Amino acid sequence: MTYLDTLYTALHGINNNLLRTALTTLGIIIGVASVITMLALGNGARAAVDSNFRSLGADTIQISAGQEFEDGEWVPAGKILSYEDGLHLPGQVELVSRADMSISGQGKVRRGRVVLDMLLTGATANALETLAGRNEVQPVDWPEGEPLTAAGLIDQGRFFTPAEVLANADVCVLGYETAEDLFEGDQPLDEIVWVNRHRCLVIGVLVELETIDPEQRTRTKPNEAFYLPISTAIGQLYDEEPSVTITARVSDESRMDEAKAQIEAYLRQRHAIEPTTEGDYDDDFSLTTRRDILGAQQQAARTFSLLLAAMAVVSLIVGGIGIMNVMLVSVTERTREIGIRLAVGARRRNIIEQFLLEAVLISAAGGLLGIAVGILSIPLAAALNRGVALLAPNSIPLAFGVALLTGVVFGLYPALRAARLDPIEALRYE
Repeated sequence: MTYLDTLYTALHGINNNLLRTALTTLGIIIGVASVITMLALGNGARAAVDSNFRSLGADTIQISAGQEFEDGEWVPAGKILSYEDGLHLPGQVELVSRADMSISGQGKVRRGRVVLDMLLTGATANALETLAGRNEVQPVDWPEGEPLTAAGLIDQGRFFTPAEVLANADVCVLGYETAEDLFEGDQPLDEIVWVNRHRCLVIGVLVELETIDPEQRTRTKPNEAFYLPISTAIGQLYDEEPSVTITARVSDESRMDEAKAQIEAYLRQRHAIEPTTEGDYDDDFSLTTRRDILGAQQQAARTFSLLLAAMAVVSLIVGGIGIMNVMLVSVTERTREIGIRLAVGARRRNIIEQFLLEAVLISAAGGLLGIAVGILSIPLAAALNRGVALLAPNSIPLAFGVALLTGVVFGLYPALRAARLDPIEALRYE
């Protein structure tokens, strides 16, 4: 008996029970579609993690003040991270070439009868360079592929200088919409606005910006910006000195661990943190690098992917059990056919091949349909998961291979059972 004969016989057996076969393939379809969709969700989650923290450069260390939960709110744990801590950091730590600082707070900006209640940002002179490097926003109609620079973010005037930051200068830089709202088409440069009853000279206006990620465009408003020197913002927005966020630039990326150790030693000295009896330190600050964040987040994403994949595999197992059940019923219904074939000279191997091939064909059909359903389901999964779902190319051969393996594993027992039938007993079966 040739393999072509075996294939013809298997297809004939499937064709005799099309409805039952179609219902059986549903389990495989759902399982394969689940594998592809779940891996797409996991792949999208990993891509989102990488995108979210791409702005934290490989040569930077984020320094934040420690916090603890007390009386229903987060409060500083120990001393704050002060402006002075960041100001002296490059001079005191060998591997730190630059320290950028920022702070934000609500305030009122007024010009004439126009009053805006908005978020004000205190920053160092390198704020625009940092913003350009984050790859989060770009000027409207910016040429594709052209690298963004700090100068490309300025429409009129300039940004404040390091000297103006050190001198607590009363200067400010406006976002595109902020300038439109305050000046209503008038020329803003060298004009005075009032920030919480303090005079402020407008020295620059940013270009109109758009968020690169389309999913973020409705949630972020980069044009509603108002920048002040961080020293000026601390004096105008706060009654007490606030805690700032410090971003340290490391001169040698290969020595990040050494740089972290140097920064920890510097801050422990400034904050008078002594070692405990066990030799540890109760630091009131935390250091974070891109590698730290990505490592933790990617591990969480991998765990999420494995969980989703396990759920999909369970669906395939259920589908495989359905195949086994149908094939066992088919063996019972075709007992006389099997007996006749054995009586006229068919080998037990031919019987095994026939029923095993039927199971594999059912699972292959379910696999192909499942691939189509899975690919079509990805946009829906993305919509339900805030746009985070990316087709993993290796998931298609993986899912189809698992579907075929399911057919072999769950079709083997019915095939062996059919081959073991006694020809005489099978011919007597009614």
